[in-house]
Amino acid sequence: MATVSADENPYVEEPETDFRPVQELTEAEASEQAELLREAIRFHDYRYYVENDPLIGDRTYDALFTRLQDLEDAFDVRTADSPTRRVGGEPLDELGTVEHVAPMLSIDSSGEADDVREFDERVRREVSEARRASGKSSGEPRDGDVTYVCEPKFDGLSVEVVYEDGEYVRAATRGDGYEGDDVTENVRTIASVPHRLRGDYPDRLVVRGEVHIPEDAFRELNRERVERGEDPFANPRNAAAGTLRQLDPTVTARRPLDCFFFDVLDSSYDFETHWEQHETLPDWGLKVNDRSERTDDVEEAIDYRDRLMADRPDLDYEIDGVVIKVDDLATCAELGTTERHYRWAFAYKFPARSEVTTITDITVQVGRTGRLTPVALLEPVDVGGVTVSRASLHNPDEIAEMNVDVGDEVDVERAGDVIPYVAEVVEKHSEGHYEFPDHCPVCDSAVEFDGPMAYCTGGLACDAQLRRAVEYYASEDGLDIEGLGGERVDQLVDAGLIADSLADLYRIETEDLTDLEGWGETSAENLRRELEESKHPRLRAFLSAIGIPKVGPATAADLAREFGDLDAIRNADREQLEAVEGIGPKVADQIAEFFDSPENERVIDDLLDAVGSLETPSETETGDELEGLTFVFTGSLAEYTRSEAQQLVEDHGANATSSVSRNTDFLVAGDSPGQTKLDDAEANDVPVLDEAGFEELLRERNVDG
Repeated sequence: MATVSADENPYVEEPETDFRPVQELTEAEASEQAELLREAIRFHDYRYYVENDPLIGDRTYDALFTRLQDLEDAFDVRTADSPTRRVGGEPLDELGTVEHVAPMLSIDSSGEADDVREFDERVRREVSEARRASGKSSGEPRDGDVTYVCEPKFDGLSVEVVYEDGEYVRAATRGDGYEGDDVTENVRTIASVPHRLRGDYPDRLVVRGEVHIPEDAFRELNRERVERGEDPFANPRNAAAGTLRQLDPTVTARRPLDCFFFDVLDSSYDFETHWEQHETLPDWGLKVNDRSERTDDVEEAIDYRDRLMADRPDLDYEIDGVVIKVDDLATCAELGTTERHYRWAFAYKFPARSEVTTITDITVQVGRTGRLTPVALLEPVDVGGVTVSRASLHNPDEIAEMNVDVGDEVDVERAGDVIPYVAEVVEKHSEGHYEFPDHCPVCDSAVEFDGPMAYCTGGLACDAQLRRAVEYYASEDGLDIEGLGGERVDQLVDAGLIADSLADLYRIETEDLTDLEGWGETSAENLRRELEESKHPRLRAFLSAIGIPKVGPATAADLAREFGDLDAIRNADREQLEAVEGIGPKVADQIAEFFDSPENERVIDDLLDAVGSLETPSETETGDELEGLTFVFTGSLAEYTRSEAQQLVEDHGANATSSVSRNTDFLVAGDSPGQTKLDDAEANDVPVLDEAGFEELLRERNVDG
């Protein structure tokens, strides 16, 4: 699209705003004027958000925007990419889930300069080794030197934004790195996210950005909320995250969201460096951060972080460190990734922010495993732009060591700029330190101490443990029972429908639920169906769901594979447990103690009566029919979720990975597959199976899907 100039468009440099009445226009005149206004508004958005050099004032811009709305409403000439679509569309029933075009991984981080230098040494070493192996090394000592791009580490919400033929198509949150929430309509309302790219853009462009709320806009937003009698948001990040996940896009449109773009995830244009991406994205109308720099070595990168930290108070957006990434994209590809992190990037974090305030009270929270956590209630204090009124006191030993109690002035820090905790006593006003209770503050059961940690011995007879245990049982790491989040679990416990056992879930009837506020016949029947479908779970899922300390899905799978059935695990001694790969002495002790508890024994037996038999590895992991094969799944399958399909092939000896490589044997593609995976399959000569082909393969290998 050619750049709009003042000669071509009357609404650019000195726009006309003395419009003829809408009713005097013909449809042709209205359509022509609307298109000129759309081009002009896109141009002024670019000047304001990308160039940071607006040509017109807010009132004039508002007049152009209002005129465009009037024309589109009166003559029905609204286009799919019109700026007026930023005001929001129809409310959604729910946010769907979409698969990312390319994985959106996280970044290793540290607040220590030596860790950054270690990252640099590893990168240079691996680059040197790769160059020697390929014969490209000249033998010079600095063959492994690399150039870095440094940029602010934004404290917002990462999104993937997709453009096809220059048009905005889709946006999704980062989610688990492979799938995220479909927030297309909400991101469409963000003024700094163009509906149409500018200039000589590529046919396909997928970019990663960070949605945030600028500091000034956040303060104004909170002021307005307080004036309306609403609670203020705790911090800009929470406000941005909550806004982006609104089901009503008109609500999102009223919030001052902004977006910086910083990585190209996929493109039909071939980039050679990250810096080239940084310089090119603004040409296409995408906003980048002007504090990014390219450095020749790691010491310059460390200096960049220190300079940015000094300027942090003056920035109009939240950052909690800097990202240092290898500039050359071919080198990045050689370095690769781990399952969760990019190996070519590192986050150098800022130290925790701190402020001094007074402790007004101390309370003790009870967690899912019975662990008691002391929490200080504080006179509210602003710590790095966040109002803090509660902070962790760690554990009883820390309390004694700090000699802290109610009335003391303390230094409060935010670990990783997120979790507040009491770092030290600044001025002592109390006598002695807080005495930790010897009985649970919720159920009055005796407290036991394990090293520095304190635990309630009440088990699920303790109301606090019961609530969190039920919530975890229904979570994705448990049996994945939809419709049982924290608020609904609290509601069921408060109503007496869950008393002292996880098995109480299965005794709830539909009419019990419909009597509760917020439950209808449909939602009640949905939960009953979910509970019924959760019966006869796999052993590994059951082990993870019942809340054994330190036993998540991976460890539960190892236990199930090693012992084969639940009774063998319940009767295993510590030596047998420790013999399982990945289980050390401390975890073995906790597993054994969990099953030695009479209270836990009661809960498990009661639960087994409710769910029936467990599917054991001998029943579900039927051998090695797919041994040696590697599968990748993309798109939506009719008969399986992605995790179910991955689990199925792994149960029969195969590997399931997230990205296609020359080691992949089959790419299974359902509806709406990721184009990057299809392209990678073609480049690596990997066979692509549709769902019917996948099931045919399973039948050929005698795998019961």
